[in-house]
Amino acid sequence: MRKYYDLQLRRLNDELTEMGALIETAIEYATDALLNKKIEKAQKVKGYEKEIDQKEKDIESLCIKLILHQQPVARDLRQISAALKMITDMERVGDQAEDLSELAVLLADVPVQMSTQHIAKMAQASAKMVTAGVDAFVKRDVNLAVSVCESDDVVDNLFNIVRSDLIDLIRKDAKAGSSALDLLMAAKYYERIGDHAVNIAEWVIFSITGTHTSQTEKNADGLDFSDMLENLPDQ
Repeated sequence: MRKYYDLQLRRLNDELTEMGALIETAIEYATDALLNKKIEKAQKVKGYEKEIDQKEKDIESLCIKLILHQQPVARDLRQISAALKMITDMERVGDQAEDLSELAVLLADVPVQMSTQHIAKMAQASAKMVTAGVDAFVKRDVNLAVSVCESDDVVDNLFNIVRSDLIDLIRKDAKAGSSALDLLMAAKYYERIGDHAVNIAEWVIFSITGTHTSQTEKNADGLDFSDMLENLPDQ
């Protein structure tokens, strides 16, 4: 019985790893489309997002079967419960990648009037956080999970830099306001991805230690541009 259960847990790890790889590719394609105007990449993201959605359903089904048939307790139950929580955030990251690809199409014919290096760094950092969160679950690595939480400061700081750059751009050229807000939206999506990665990492920590540190868990679904709007020049 335990041997079968261990095999199913390895399958769970494999499924999570595959879902993480799909997410990483979706973010990579969406970013390439956004920053390098490669619209063919944007069109492929929707297909990846559908695969991510299906992975979520497959993993959810596997977890429910394990709970019903194996009736796990203590650490085993925490591990499965954490996986169920993680895939919700992972699926939402897939949604963010699709949103980014749609922005890429919208901005395809709009010249970018500022450096996108900080947005590129946000994309790289946030995608790495998601992948590291999944790796931490598979390897049962608390330290790696903690490092994911700490990396969120990097993404947040990059967002603040991008926001400041965009405010300066609009002050210099009010006509750039529309495209600037679209780029800010893109940066916010990457920040959301980082927030979801933190949630994933915290569930990893819970699965290993039994403690969920909600002090760093974030609502990764809200958008608030009020502080930027307050700094826009008068028309």
